[in-house]
Amino acid sequence: MDITSIIDLFLHLDKHLAVVASTWGVWIYALMFAIIFMETGLVAMPFLPGDSLLFVAGAIAAVGGMSLPTLMILLSVAAIAGDALNYSVGRWAGPKVFSWENSRWFNKDAFNKTNAFYKEHGPITIVVGRFMPFIRTFTPFVAGVAEMPYPKFAVYNVLGGLLWVCGLTALGFLVGNHPWVKAHFSLVALAMIVIPSLPALWVFMKHVLKARS
Repeated sequence: MDITSIIDLFLHLDKHLAVVASTWGVWIYALMFAIIFMETGLVAMPFLPGDSLLFVAGAIAAVGGMSLPTLMILLSVAAIAGDALNYSVGRWAGPKVFSWENSRWFNKDAFNKTNAFYKEHGPITIVVGRFMPFIRTFTPFVAGVAEMPYPKFAVYNVLGGLLWVCGLTALGFLVGNHPWVKAHFSLVALAMIVIPSLPALWVFMKHVLKARS
């Protein structure tokens, strides 16, 4: 396997998962663990597959290709550990960020407003943000920068990680092999992004309206 094939496998594992699961055996769990951990734990990796990977994995488990309990346990650990790492990096970077002054690349006033919003709505952001691509990669980092108390962060990190992993793998297990779902997977993937985002959008709009009043 050349480097291009390896990169394509990492970036689009959701599309190749059925074939990889049948050829890699138990090592598919290690590969999925690594991808979920990196997608949630490294701010430079928000483009890795997340929602669709979990959904497809659940669908494959439904036909005996993988174990649903193993997926739920291992990938929950990966998601929770990834966010914990991301939080730690943000907590380390926080003092440096707060020491920056206004420049062409950084507006301290805008950052302070974002930080205040996050402190007020942090818990729901951590949980709901799990279901939003890109957002879930940056949410724990910002929590660390905002110096959210770790015990509080940990509670919502565990809750959000379990809901995200177990919810999407279970959904894939239940409906992933339905002919309509297979034929309209792009619409299903879009719905998995839009629907969980609605609560976060509502909170944001309330904050904007409150600020204007």
